[in-house]
Amino acid sequence: MDNQETDVDIAEGVERRLTKRDLVNLFVRSIFLQGSWNFERMQGLGWNFGFLPAIRRFYTRKEDQIEALQRHNEFFNTTPFMAAPIVGIAAAMEEQRANGRDIDGKAITSVKIGLMGPLAGVGDPIWWGTLRPIFGALGASLALTGNILGPILFFVLWNIFQLGFRWYALKIGYERGTNIISTLAGNALTKLTEGAAVLGLFVMGALVSKWAHVNIPLVISRTKMPTGQVSTVTVQHVLDQLMPGLVPLLLTFLCIWLLNKKVNPLVLILGLFIVSILGYWVGILGM
Repeated sequence: MDNQETDVDIAEGVERRLTKRDLVNLFVRSIFLQGSWNFERMQGLGWNFGFLPAIRRFYTRKEDQIEALQRHNEFFNTTPFMAAPIVGIAAAMEEQRANGRDIDGKAITSVKIGLMGPLAGVGDPIWWGTLRPIFGALGASLALTGNILGPILFFVLWNIFQLGFRWYALKIGYERGTNIISTLAGNALTKLTEGAAVLGLFVMGALVSKWAHVNIPLVISRTKMPTGQVSTVTVQHVLDQLMPGLVPLLLTFLCIWLLNKKVNPLVLILGLFIVSILGYWVGILGM
């Protein structure tokens, strides 16, 4: 740890508050939340690394800084982006404690533990189940045409949203402090989670029809037309007349069923590769 850097000396009796520079440091360090991930405390060490600017600002004595670091050196695990508001709220509580308010260290710990689970439940469907597939689909659409802007678009959109969220969530958490907990305590989290899950399922359903492609080129009949041309009817032609996209839909349901049967996703992916290659080799599947 490097030595404490402060904008001004904090005199005794002067209320200690985070500066804009401190908030920027908290924001930058929060990006490395999983930089020292381990099975004992999960993101605990990453939290302490990110929270260090706040501890240095609030506590000038080395003993108090050590005590605060030990208090925060505990199990912590949530969706990485959703840690930002928790950091802000914890900083607000530590600030009140450092300024003489009657806030016990265990209360700060309880707030961290109480928020990390519900916010992870909200963050996973929003970030991993909704935003990343949407941005990935947009980037892949361009990449499939050979456009270099495909991966760049995904990279830019993803980082604009996740970095912007981290910054504003951190500021709101710090400015509103524990008052934000009452907002999250109602049905807001439940409704937000359900809405994100529905949107994520809708997006994934749309991606099935767009990206899942199965072609069965087996010939059923050949008819010579009066013009001399030969009309060929394949299995895929018949299936498309009955219901376009039926086979990809059935394949998706099969994959979901296998996942529910605890089949390893890696095994499932390798199985699809093998079936696709062998199917094309024997002529059952086409491009």
